[in-house]
Amino acid sequence: MEFGREHTPADAPGHAVARRAGGSPFVGRTAELELLDRAIARPGHDAPALVDISGAAGIGKSRLIAEFVIGARRRGTTVLRGRAAEYERHLPFHPFADAFADLDHRPPHATDLPEALSAVLGPRSAGPLPLTTDRFGLHRSVAALLARLGRSGGLVLVLDDVHWADPASVELLGHLVRHPVPGPVVLVTARRDRQTPVSLTAALTRGAGTGAVLSIPLAPLTERDCVEGLAPDLPHDRATLLHTAGEGNPLHFLSLLHAYREDAARRPASSATGTGAGELPTGLASLLLDELAPLTQPQRRTLEVIALLGDQAVHPVIREVTGRTDAELDHDLEALTRRDLVRPGPGGRMVPRHPVIRTLVHDSTAPGRRASIHRAAAAELARTGAPAADRAQHIERSVTTWDPQAYAVLRQAAEQTASTAPTSCAHWLLAALRILPDTPEHAAERRDLMLWRARALGVAGELRESRDLLHRVIAAAGPEDSGVRTSAVVLCALTERHLGRFSEALALLRRELNRTPEPSPRDRVSIGIELSSSAPHSASYPLMRGEVARTLADARLLGDERGEAAALAVAAFGEAYEGDVTAASACAEQAAAILDGLPDGDLAALCEPLGRLGWAEAFLGRYADAERHADRGLGVARRSGQIYLLPLLLLCKAHVRVQTCRLPSACELADEAEDVARGVGSAELLAFVLANKAQVCVASSAPGDPRAVATAEEAVAAVGASDNWRASMAWCMLGYAALTGGDPHRARDALLRAGGDDLRGLQPSMRPLFSELLVTAALATGDVPAASAWSERAGREAERLGLPVQRASAMRSAAQLALHHGDAATAAALLAEAAALCARSGAVFWEARSLLLAAPAMEAAGAGERAVAMWRQGHRLAVSGGAGLLTGLAEMTRLSVLRTTSTAPSWLSSLTAREREVAGLVAEGLTNQAIAARLYLSPRTVETHVSRVLRKAGVATRAALAALVSRS
Repeated sequence: MEFGREHTPADAPGHAVARRAGGSPFVGRTAELELLDRAIARPGHDAPALVDISGAAGIGKSRLIAEFVIGARRRGTTVLRGRAAEYERHLPFHPFADAFADLDHRPPHATDLPEALSAVLGPRSAGPLPLTTDRFGLHRSVAALLARLGRSGGLVLVLDDVHWADPASVELLGHLVRHPVPGPVVLVTARRDRQTPVSLTAALTRGAGTGAVLSIPLAPLTERDCVEGLAPDLPHDRATLLHTAGEGNPLHFLSLLHAYREDAARRPASSATGTGAGELPTGLASLLLDELAPLTQPQRRTLEVIALLGDQAVHPVIREVTGRTDAELDHDLEALTRRDLVRPGPGGRMVPRHPVIRTLVHDSTAPGRRASIHRAAAAELARTGAPAADRAQHIERSVTTWDPQAYAVLRQAAEQTASTAPTSCAHWLLAALRILPDTPEHAAERRDLMLWRARALGVAGELRESRDLLHRVIAAAGPEDSGVRTSAVVLCALTERHLGRFSEALALLRRELNRTPEPSPRDRVSIGIELSSSAPHSASYPLMRGEVARTLADARLLGDERGEAAALAVAAFGEAYEGDVTAASACAEQAAAILDGLPDGDLAALCEPLGRLGWAEAFLGRYADAERHADRGLGVARRSGQIYLLPLLLLCKAHVRVQTCRLPSACELADEAEDVARGVGSAELLAFVLANKAQVCVASSAPGDPRAVATAEEAVAAVGASDNWRASMAWCMLGYAALTGGDPHRARDALLRAGGDDLRGLQPSMRPLFSELLVTAALATGDVPAASAWSERAGREAERLGLPVQRASAMRSAAQLALHHGDAATAAALLAEAAALCARSGAVFWEARSLLLAAPAMEAAGAGERAVAMWRQGHRLAVSGGAGLLTGLAEMTRLSVLRTTSTAPSWLSSLTAREREVAGLVAEGLTNQAIAARLYLSPRTVETHVSRVLRKAGVATRAALAALVSRS
């Protein structure tokens, strides 16, 4: 049971009964308490990031937490406690805001935290959230805040009743499970199993599988615990009967005990064995409601107001809603507190003793009385200037007919939650639609509201509900609503794509192009771009070339620069995918020329074209241009709330950073893309993200690291039986991961599953790279003829493309065969040329790989000094780029290349471990501020370390130190 936030000092954890919180003895949870205590004994050191306490209502979750908090605070750990609430499930981040209520609006030394955190830090009266806030960026900001709060003595964040958490909080919890907060920070959640949202259960289950989550399910108390711990003064046989009737649930047992002591004969224990709605036995409900019987009518009404107000149950609001004077209200509250029905809570609130009490009072209040209380609460909150969302929850429960002022508040609440809590936004829009008259004069506004709600549902991951609503908008749009209809059709086609329903998307778009009256020329361009974008997802690009050409011609005829740029970007991506380098280059240059000249304000509708252009440039080896366009698209997408486009742009940037060997940042980008994809709820999108993340995992992890294979396997599972572009990518990455994991047979099977026996199912621009993997797999399994065939095919494909990275890949394939046949000199020459090609193109990852493969070949060919130089250069590139795969490769070849043992320079030997760490980060080009953030140090401490390193190294500048580190 929950007995309030203030607790008396505690005895040692091992005493099962002695410790008390809120007046009730603590019994029977010694083992569970020890698990919790161990979780914070060394937080951040192989400890779980989250402890999940689960069980039925009244089983003792909150009571266990209360005892745990006592011990945590005695250790000097900062503890923040929040609780989700049954009737506030559409207030974004409600349990987090509750937990942070005791902090200042901006924590000390946190002036650099984003303004968006006001939504989570509370109070909500601090003001509306910026409309351009990216909810996934907000998740990272919250994690950064928790890490900061945990630096002084550790942090425990306790969230109770998370089965009632709002969707925004559930999504944030999922992020914190997937990306544990660094440092001494532990989250503790308590929830009812059967009422927990599926998405949260899935996140916690995945976390338990990785060790990030420690699960503590609570079983009923034993008879001995209940009888001896909670009713030692009761006759043993009577206490045993109460335990049996309460089924070991302490809340039920204590309620039955209370009834027995009041009037046991009038309430037989057997009446408590039935069950009613929810998880609360009907007999228990009667027992708890009997506690209300002695109340006077004013006291009962005050309790009802407290139950309905929730977070707004502070003295001034209660007074205005009840109409009581200060003296009368004080008398009521004193009586309710004396009977332990309500207790003082944080922020001056009055809260029912237990959520079950609130539920019973709320549900037993007459519907008309409930509406009256909510109506009065909305009026009082409006008078005090409360945020729209706080007022909206009361308006929704009290206004059933057209009210322009209520409608305006609901719209405002939707606007304020659109960027960070789209599920709440959709909820408020539905409430607005319910009171908006369905009449001709409001028809246009109703369609606009439905379209807005469909967008909110889409970004919240409710794709099917969004699709169904869009079909209603399309059906309701008349001839005069061409613009709304086209927007709905294009958005619906995009939603169908995310659902993997590509045929439906194409049919919808083609039907719209051929409808009567026909779309306007500008609408035809919008529809044509979306239709063209189906390639290569569900239609091959060659089949769509004609549609792209028509759309491009229409846009140019209209003088529509944005439409022209979008069509050119689609063409550039399609031609690059098909391997027509000349056509792709021409289209990419034309698209870039237009897009680079447009102001950001004109690019809101061009985020996806910017992403396609970036990917085309990445395929063409134009890495700087690709990253530049991806960055611009990311900025526009975040500001305009187009969350579903972030993965396309993030992964373009991640792909570039893999090629240019900047793996730590590539991992961060892939992680963010995964968060977004899971939030959007599209299996197709998730498969695309996980396939690309698998590539990042392979490159960044040591050879054989199981994470890469696990990520690729999940990507393959997400695509199911699909055979489209994203499916082939997923299977290819599974092959790549399997090969680096030491399973060449599985690698070969996965690659052939992706592209067929001749790899014709793969995009031409990637065939040389995957042919190289097949050469490696074939040689590992002893199939030399197959290796020769794949090597020849890689050479032909690379020559046709003429791109340096692909040509280098073909050279590495040929070098493998040469080494197999004992021709080290030929292999060394091929690998050296491959490294040079990659170096000129900026593909640092492949340069380093080629160098590390070349080094032992050079050694075998008798060029020892050159072998050592190549190994050292490859090793330096791998280490500085965070490429665990290549670092592992370097370690495998170290002994064969470096036959003489080198000693570290004296200046390097004189550095402490921390100074070496700082020196390495200086060599990477990081500023003192960046190093401080990376190592969790103060900038002043970093400055001291840098000064000592410069003195010991005998150099005067950071540049000189970087050069010295590189040589050493």
